[in-house]
Amino acid sequence: MAIVELRFSAQPEHVRTARLVAAAVARRAGVEEAVLDEVRLAVGEACSRAVGLHRSHGITAPVRVVLSEEEKTFSIEVGDEVPTSGAGSAALSGNGGDAPEDFDAEGEDEMGLAVISGLVDDVEVSSTEDGGVIRMSWPSSVLTAS
Repeated sequence: MAIVELRFSAQPEHVRTARLVAAAVARRAGVEEAVLDEVRLAVGEACSRAVGLHRSHGITAPVRVVLSEEEKTFSIEVGDEVPTSGAGSAALSGNGGDAPEDFDAEGEDEMGLAVISGLVDDVEVSSTEDGGVIRMSWPSSVLTAS
């Protein structure tokens, strides 16, 4: 199993780099060319969401992106360091928030998750007291040389 790990400071300009790396690794893992745009878009949404959560909560830790190639599967995990208590956890759990000042951030968060769900068939969102993770996977067909 091949793994690539990327960590970047929570700055919007780094999201493009994460998209480019994800597309390159996905291509190498054997993800079909027709699906690479979906990979780019989904990673962009997940990373933008993590960057937004970090910035809105004043977290200076880097955003984590782990790309892994397993047998017939390519997966990406985008992790943030935002604990479950607060605006970020409400959007993850689907409960919504009550505080008016959190409404815009939560609305954008839920919209980002909806976009990701529309792009990726196999997506899992989890959250703990240590932060949240969006795990996405796509089928791959790595050709072996004979």
